[in-house]
Amino acid sequence: MLIVKPIIFNQFANVVCGVSTKVGENTSPPFNFNLSLSVGDDESKVIENRKSFCNKLGFDFSALAYQKQVHGDDISIVSASGFCGESDAIITKEKGIAIAISTADCTPIFIFDRRLKIIAGIHSGWRSTQKKITSKTINTLKNSFDVNTQDLYVYIGPSISHSNYEVGIDVAELFDSKYVNKMHNKFYLNVSRCNYDMLVDAQIPEENIQYSNLCTYNEKSLLHSYRREGSKSGRAIGIIYMRNND
Repeated sequence: MLIVKPIIFNQFANVVCGVSTKVGENTSPPFNFNLSLSVGDDESKVIENRKSFCNKLGFDFSALAYQKQVHGDDISIVSASGFCGESDAIITKEKGIAIAISTADCTPIFIFDRRLKIIAGIHSGWRSTQKKITSKTINTLKNSFDVNTQDLYVYIGPSISHSNYEVGIDVAELFDSKYVNKMHNKFYLNVSRCNYDMLVDAQIPEENIQYSNLCTYNEKSLLHSYRREGSKSGRAIGIIYMRNND
């Protein structure tokens, strides 16, 4: 099994973070190592994949907190594992809960507060980005938990790159022109950079942010991409987790 792991959290012994890839023990085309139940893959295989992935990261499958992602800006604050409803961001201050974010081109973002020991996960496609879900998650952390943004450490995981994310003019016009390239009458949107700038604008130190350059569309043998594979695309899950030990 291959897992993309950020280095930004290595300095914190109780934090685990990783993003799954197409490569795993229980895998076959077209979905490969798929962790989603909503793409038409065999349900029993998906559950086994989820269990295997969690075990590889060092915790039990039952610790997962997950949501139905709807490309909105709702945020779930959870105190227990399991399904937490429709939202695109999850926050918890409880140890032993693993926040799961499902992606196949959208931008996954994982946050850890070193002082208050709080974690968050965000799923941000263009719709959630336009609704500023990352800024709203940071504001929720500040308003509900008294977080100081100087204490936050962030990983922006693999997503579709600027040069591969073509959008219509209707979507392009929703964003500042600095995030849009126009080439040959086509428009290309930089979703991950939008989210990065929201983090910096929230006064999170740039040295506290790790920005993955892995493109889900380009990494054909490694990463799932809905833009590349369409209905035959599996889904990755990215996880951030706080161990029970300090």
